[in-house]
Amino acid sequence: MESVIKLENVSKAFGDKTIYKDVSLVINKGMTVGFVGENGSGKSVLFQLLTGLLPCDSGKITVNGDTLGDQVDFPSNVGILINDPGYIEHISGYRNLKLLAEINNIIGDNEIKESMKMVGLDPEDKTPLKRYSMGMKQKLGIAQAMMEKQTIIILDEPYNALDYKTNHEITEILEHLKKEKKTILLTSHQHEYLEKLCDVIYCIHNNKIIPFTDEYKRIYFDL
Repeated sequence: MESVIKLENVSKAFGDKTIYKDVSLVINKGMTVGFVGENGSGKSVLFQLLTGLLPCDSGKITVNGDTLGDQVDFPSNVGILINDPGYIEHISGYRNLKLLAEINNIIGDNEIKESMKMVGLDPEDKTPLKRYSMGMKQKLGIAQAMMEKQTIIILDEPYNALDYKTNHEITEILEHLKKEKKTILLTSHQHEYLEKLCDVIYCIHNNKIIPFTDEYKRIYFDL
């Protein structure tokens, strides 16, 4: 299978705190991959490394054939949802996405509206973002991550603080993206959603990325 993400002997630390030490990982095209770990284990740091938002201290990260920090600073064809994405609170969801789309200037209004409708948001809704529920903001973040038809979708805690109905709706969105053969990476503390969606799940433990075995399920989820 074709690999689209490759970590080779990657290390990252903040001062005296080591997050990753000599980590290697390959993710193939079209896979849906989940990551679990304790708070502070490095899940968000991993996604920031993969998107060029943080540099690794040593090793090499390749995304879509480009080496980050060498050939490119930020990978192409990657959409990301991170905590606190920095939207403008006093304008609508659509206007937020339009401003972001103008950075790359590769899509128009139709693609923005299509992505919003796909996640169940009305692009004609003038409600300012400050009045959005948490679920609506999560959906807007997913719309942003896929509106430019990105082939890799990286979602940091898409199920964070949502009710059951919204969790179900987001699962349906991710299942649709999976059918489109997108490569999807996501984190969640709710293992049932990861197990339903993911082809493989990894655990971030002791500065390493390791397979999420039944032993670690018992550790993290008291199973």
